[in-house]
Amino acid sequence: MLKLEKRPQPSQAWTYLTPLLAVILTMIAGGILFAFLGKDPVQAIKTIFWDPLFSEFAFYYRPQLLVKGAPLVLIAIGLSLGFRAGIWNIGAEGQYIIGALCGAGVGLAFYPIEAWYIFPLMVIAGALGGWAWAMIPAILKVRFGTNEILVSLMLVYVAEQLLASMSLGLLKNPQGFGFPGSRNLNDYASANSWIDQSVGLHWGVVAGFIAVIFAYILLNRHMLGFHIRLTGEAPRAARFAGVNPTRLILICLGAAGALAGLAGLFEVAGPSGQVSIDFNAGYGFTAIIVAFLGRLHPVGILLAGALMALTYIGGDIAQSNMGLPSAAIQLFQGMLLFFLLTVDVLTNYRIRLSQREVA
Repeated sequence: MLKLEKRPQPSQAWTYLTPLLAVILTMIAGGILFAFLGKDPVQAIKTIFWDPLFSEFAFYYRPQLLVKGAPLVLIAIGLSLGFRAGIWNIGAEGQYIIGALCGAGVGLAFYPIEAWYIFPLMVIAGALGGWAWAMIPAILKVRFGTNEILVSLMLVYVAEQLLASMSLGLLKNPQGFGFPGSRNLNDYASANSWIDQSVGLHWGVVAGFIAVIFAYILLNRHMLGFHIRLTGEAPRAARFAGVNPTRLILICLGAAGALAGLAGLFEVAGPSGQVSIDFNAGYGFTAIIVAFLGRLHPVGILLAGALMALTYIGGDIAQSNMGLPSAAIQLFQGMLLFFLLTVDVLTNYRIRLSQREVA
């Protein structure tokens, strides 16, 4: 019979092998799923992972990988700081929405003025909006000991209702013939300003790369990064080392909220271009998969964000070319986290064969 035996120390080899193995298992299980749907599994996997990079239209899809991956990387970087310290922010989707609403609200408040300072003000408002929304579970946790998982998750639904309310009320386009949604943001309130729009990139892509660099420096070259890693790996040792848990909770949740708010701002001021009732695309939840697939490491998150963006773009191609339902693509993406968590057991345990004991 099979038996799990705890390793004396986590295996470094399996730490790096499990994401790769999880991707391979996802491809196999996804192929079986597509076969049950009556589609060619090999063609479906090729369409998702190969066509966006090497097909005849790859020149168009490749920049979109950066655009799709930027919000995932931004949010996942913020989440990874808290996850490393054992602080579980599951409500990044709500912080993403509030950041978008605050940033777009500033841009629309200046309409129809066109000035260079509008977009920087929107960036500040987006970051502050996400930060303020994340401070709600942070303050409740440090003041009353509430569970940040439940509070942050419930606030997502509050943020979704605020998005619907704003789209139908305060931010509604007065010239929109009754349709929900705001005005289109003008060029001075656009994340594409000052960037060559022919390639489709925006400032969110730049912010994503900057976040990766700063997170790497923070975790490897700064005392705060050492405190974050120490708290997650050895909480008791962290207390003896004088780590202030209240300060750490506020910093980690605040940073995650600010980065999620920035992601929302860059998305509403970039690809979306306006506040709409269905603006949120689930990036806040998908970023959790990206964070764990990247092993909570900034460079790993960058690669995982690119991979997840590949499934978004390849999934869209598969839907249009092969008629795959969107639910199947979402299930395929969710398999990544499922298999990652399953295979990750091998990092801390080894499988042993043992004989049954005879009564």
